[in-house]
Amino acid sequence: MVRAYLEEKKAPLPPRGPYSAVPGQTYKNQLEALKSMSVVVADTGELDLVKKYHPQDCTTNPSLVYKALSMPENRHYLEKALARDKRQPEQVHAGVSRPYAGVADQLTVDLGAELLKIVPGRVSTEVDANLSYSTQASVDKALRIIELYAAKGFDPSRIYIKLASTWEGIEACRRLERQGINCNMTLLFSFAQAAACADAGATLISPFVGRIMDWYKAKEGRDFAAHEDPGVLSVKRIYNYYKAHHYKTIVMAASFRNAGEIREIAGCDNITISPQLLDELQKSTDQLDRKLHPDRAHTDALKLSNMHEDLFIKLHGADQMAVEKLDQGIKGFVADQKKLEELLASIAMMQVRDNH
Repeated sequence: MVRAYLEEKKAPLPPRGPYSAVPGQTYKNQLEALKSMSVVVADTGELDLVKKYHPQDCTTNPSLVYKALSMPENRHYLEKALARDKRQPEQVHAGVSRPYAGVADQLTVDLGAELLKIVPGRVSTEVDANLSYSTQASVDKALRIIELYAAKGFDPSRIYIKLASTWEGIEACRRLERQGINCNMTLLFSFAQAAACADAGATLISPFVGRIMDWYKAKEGRDFAAHEDPGVLSVKRIYNYYKAHHYKTIVMAASFRNAGEIREIAGCDNITISPQLLDELQKSTDQLDRKLHPDRAHTDALKLSNMHEDLFIKLHGADQMAVEKLDQGIKGFVADQKKLEELLASIAMMQVRDNH
């Protein structure tokens, strides 16, 4: 998905008063009111929609990259990337299990560069999901991504490196943040992941509201009202923990199934919303009350500083939902990465035949 940040600036709210938009301010609809409380993010893979919503930033993932680049109108990106690959056909497959992994990296950056031409802010580019359980490989790949962007004239300050929130990914984040490379920690489902990411100094996390709710809905066989939605409650817990303990890490809630979930976390730092739900909020003229505010954050959870791997594994491992969803998410991204590399291989083979 592409997530396009519609606004960077939040209107300030007073430390006291009702949970609502700026007192005395009139808003045309709930979307406009929400923008006064949170950075609203358009969750879409359509570049035309990114342009329509005038985004600040965008973020990509392996599924989006494959979807976008498999479209016939974008085939020229693949052909250009292959043209830059100077290896001879007989060298490509020589003892290499994934001969087009490097070309896929270049393609991911090529797409990110196109997005950077549209947005004034940042683009998030994800590290190969196959490396999710290797800290050093993730760091090396992240640095390679930064190099590829630099070769196109883009400064690291315009890039977020996306990493899966495994222990190894979190440790990679720690190392990269120390080098001044900002990270967006994705596939985040447990409180342990959130606490570890903040402790590692992550710039931003992406807790998946809808995917959490999906798991509990399947397990319990029932629907949830917004105020009891497990995904909503997870975001609230993380947000309050971060603010109460003065972490600077941005909470970007993602993956919504209905507008009620969004209304229940109005005021969260960033909120990613699909075009359909953006439209629903835009059409609603009901009052939107603010639910989250840093000045009112409270948590009973002690600050988990200097978290070590054994504690992380124990805490995260105790959350069956999070374990299953993290594994499922990584496998899904790996599958789409494989599809992209297979697409490159098929085009390369056609080019060889055409040249003979």
